[in-house]
Amino acid sequence: MATLVPSSAPQDRANALREALATRVVVADGAMGTMLQAQDPTLEDFQQLEGCNEILNVTRPDIVRSVHDAYFSVGVDCVETNTFGANWAALGEYDIPERVFELSEAGARIAREAADAFATPERPRWVLGSIGPGTKLPTLGHVDYATVREGFRQNAAGLIAGGADGLLVETSQDLLQTKAAVLGAKAAVEEAGLDLPVFVQVTVETTGTMLLGSEIGAALTALEPLGVDFIGLNCATGPAEMSEHLRYLAKNAKVGLSCMPNAGLPVLGKDGAHYPLSPQELADAHEVFTREYGLNLVGGCCGTTPEHLKAVVERVRGREISTRDPRPEPSVASLYQSVPLRQDTSYLAIGERTNANGSKKFRESMLAGDWQACVEIARDQIREGAHLLDLCVDYVGRDGVADMKEIAGRLATASTLPIVLDSTEPPVLRAGLEALGGRAVLNSVNYEDGDGPDTRFGKIASLAREHGAGLIALTIDEEGQARTAAKKVEIAERLIAQLTGEYGVDEGAILVDCLAFTLATGQEESRRDGIETIEAIRELKRRHPDVQTTLGLSNISFGLNPAARQVLNSVFLNECVEAGLDSAIVHAAKILPINRIPEEQRTAALDLVYDRRSEGYDPLQKLLQLFEGVSMASSRESKAQELAALPLEERLQRRIIDGERNGLEADLDEALTTRAALDIVNTTLLAGMKVVGELFGSGQMQLPFVLQSAEVMKTAVAHLEPHMEKSDDEGKGTIVLATVKGDVHDIGKNLVDIILSNNGYTVVNL
Repeated sequence: MATLVPSSAPQDRANALREALATRVVVADGAMGTMLQAQDPTLEDFQQLEGCNEILNVTRPDIVRSVHDAYFSVGVDCVETNTFGANWAALGEYDIPERVFELSEAGARIAREAADAFATPERPRWVLGSIGPGTKLPTLGHVDYATVREGFRQNAAGLIAGGADGLLVETSQDLLQTKAAVLGAKAAVEEAGLDLPVFVQVTVETTGTMLLGSEIGAALTALEPLGVDFIGLNCATGPAEMSEHLRYLAKNAKVGLSCMPNAGLPVLGKDGAHYPLSPQELADAHEVFTREYGLNLVGGCCGTTPEHLKAVVERVRGREISTRDPRPEPSVASLYQSVPLRQDTSYLAIGERTNANGSKKFRESMLAGDWQACVEIARDQIREGAHLLDLCVDYVGRDGVADMKEIAGRLATASTLPIVLDSTEPPVLRAGLEALGGRAVLNSVNYEDGDGPDTRFGKIASLAREHGAGLIALTIDEEGQARTAAKKVEIAERLIAQLTGEYGVDEGAILVDCLAFTLATGQEESRRDGIETIEAIRELKRRHPDVQTTLGLSNISFGLNPAARQVLNSVFLNECVEAGLDSAIVHAAKILPINRIPEEQRTAALDLVYDRRSEGYDPLQKLLQLFEGVSMASSRESKAQELAALPLEERLQRRIIDGERNGLEADLDEALTTRAALDIVNTTLLAGMKVVGELFGSGQMQLPFVLQSAEVMKTAVAHLEPHMEKSDDEGKGTIVLATVKGDVHDIGKNLVDIILSNNGYTVVNL
């Protein structure tokens, strides 16, 4: 054993740990529970609370210390405290939740003593405070967020008091629980006046997701903005199953990485379960991980022993950190998936129908307490092509906090899309944030009542910083809403500077709304509002290419009838996207691709947007004239009549191009009377899809409409497939097909499957 040296100051130790992690691979310990159980503690040792390992911190510190000593003896740099279950939920199972601080402090003190005994000036040793997940999942309503966060704060406070050098939130299964643990830990660090590194490790099951279905991308998007220092994986599986998730983190995480796998997947035998991975195999895995993925901290979890960690120490301890070049993209996340704020081939559509102020159906459902109807409105928007959902429950006379908890809590698991929390009241926004495990966007901040910490701006910006949320920032200052491009950009510059400089919000997480005003008033001062908004978007993107831009789109057409609004909204959106608009709050199903708008209507709408008046010509009057007496229903009828007048082959192609399914089967049956099914697919339907591809490539058709066309194509092929003659040729070979499930390419893949299957190939369609 090394010579005993006095424990240095807590902040000095933490600084040394940070420095080590930044320059070389640091090795932590392995399993704790099995090592304790191997020493056969008695029921008295557990104070009659059998299985509560944390009790041993006060009844048998010698047993706990021996485990730490065993790991330090084989050369690890740091050990985890015996506090995995020293949290409100886990200790609550034993009816001793009031002992969280006591058992956490005792566990850290034992580890601190062991570390100090092995430390030398040349070879420091550190203590990582273990913060386990507990037994309650707040996303599933087992416990409220505030209660579990406070429990984790006490857990962390005890660990800090006992001498932990860093805090490790580990074995995370629910992103909302993980956020509560991270924020509770950070609160305890701040209260202690220290700067300790905070680690977070999620547990990805053999299914490829966390327990509640979160993909690794969703976990990274939700947790990294909380200000953690390191992110990684532990438990559930062995290293082989972790490799691809670590690869993702290596490519996308801006913070350091860690990995503590089990000793393989447990194998059941006649003597029970055992972990099959040998010390050599664990060392092999960490050698690959540290070399290829740039890990900073490695160790072991269930089934790993001092022998395992001895092999890891000998193989990788002290090696230089492999350089990574992460390329993250600004994103938000639901519980399940991450969604980039900047779409490659479309604007980011923020669904506007889950808004009590903008949707009568949603408002009435909320007022009636019909929460399932509220959820169904959200799901409709998912089907219609929205990427995010704007959730607003603000309504006079209602308890907004209660409504937000109710609906956001349901959408947390019912919606695969991230949520934009839309409210003017900070407590309502906080209620939403405390119900969602993913990364939300707050709508919105502005300078209407100033920019101090006690203003609405200050309170909402602080919420965004605390919870790592994105922010929609409106170009409104103390003088009111900006109308000119110059004023819009001036306020945007002020917003960006303050949000990044004072509140630490990344530019990529700021969505500036340059504001749209209705062009339907006919008043002189409103005529240039469309131009000013477009020019502001263009100039803002030139100055700040990393900042996102957004727009409450439907304001531009307020006052017009629904059919005219649809055309003006669609045309204005297209012009804004051309100028650099990244996202829009919009009813995606009511946006038309430019190619589907009749030229006369499109020209009038463009003339209105750009104020192209001339002698005897007012585009507003022209638009009103074009849509006089026209309803959405009559517009659809006109479309159906237009289709019916076309020759059959051209009509089928138009159905594919326009994504129009009504009447499709009847047209296909008519075509089958004169042509073979495969010929219809090859010469007619595929010709329509080719046009869709060309429109998409030229920017005249957005992705949601491509998906609509693809769905119609899929329906058509399914209808024709029973009529396709199979080739007599057998045994031509086996072909394996695969693409991303649900992706637009899935349609083409399945079409290839049908054609090949009907021509004598054996197809394995993944």
